[in-house]
Amino acid sequence: MATAAKPIYALVGSEPFLQLQKMKEILALLPPDAQRSDFDGEKAELSAVLDDLRSFAMFGGGKVVIVRNGDEFVTRFREHLEDYAQHPSDSATLILRMNTLPTNQRIYKFIAKTGQIEDCNPPKAERDLVQWILRHGKAVHNVVLNPDAAALLAELLGGEMGKIDTELAKLALMSDGGKVDADLVANTVSFQRERQMWDMTNELAAGRPAEALRRWRQLLQSDPSSEFRAVTWLGMWLENVRKALAMKRKGANDAAICQQLRIWPRDNQGPFLKTAATMGDKGVARALDLLTTVDHQSKSGVGDFATNVERFLLQVAGAK
Repeated sequence: MATAAKPIYALVGSEPFLQLQKMKEILALLPPDAQRSDFDGEKAELSAVLDDLRSFAMFGGGKVVIVRNGDEFVTRFREHLEDYAQHPSDSATLILRMNTLPTNQRIYKFIAKTGQIEDCNPPKAERDLVQWILRHGKAVHNVVLNPDAAALLAELLGGEMGKIDTELAKLALMSDGGKVDADLVANTVSFQRERQMWDMTNELAAGRPAEALRRWRQLLQSDPSSEFRAVTWLGMWLENVRKALAMKRKGANDAAICQQLRIWPRDNQGPFLKTAATMGDKGVARALDLLTTVDHQSKSGVGDFATNVERFLLQVAGAK
């Protein structure tokens, strides 16, 4: 027997994608011809929302009333909404989209009793995000990612779940039989900027500063926002180099180093390991000091990010 929609839902959390996903699931429980109304909780009047909930649907297919910015709506009409949550309409569904709803509030308890509260916050730990990616990919996009692929996707996109969903859809189309590995993730179009950064740093480590500069300027032309991400990315790159050197000293083999540090795709692994060997611990320490100076100067108004990154590339090359 099909599950019926509850009379009231609170979609609580900071992730819009999860709220929209839950809304889609709720709407699927309603009749196809259900009448939908949308209100902005910062402006909507209580009487308009309640009238809509309590009036009959024009064509008899049920009603759903969605209130975005629900925090403000609840703050303005808390007592009336507490009353409504205890005795909701039996012919309509109310969906409140909210950022927060403390569990010790009366309205939380009333909604939990007569309806349902959905957690729409992104996973806090990376391992939980990876598990979500694995589940979501299989359930929504019919694609199976191996753990390394899911971990790389989480690392590249962080908690931006809408972007993750979009990339999973692309990967499903590009995959062979619905199977996705880390190489496929690393080679998708969305990550070409990161690959260009890898190429730039590999040229720098190989002692070809002119080629590194050429690649940097080419990257800026194709994506001007790269200048604001460069310091972060270069810092992550140097930290990986430092970790690779430490693991090598402890006897780890190349394959284990690249797997743990998620050096993808595979054709980046050889140049990366050569980079680490070329720079050494002293080279990494010098580069980190220079990068810290670049970051401070850029944020203090001493030059712009793009020019300061160029100076960093030349200084690192000169210090080799």
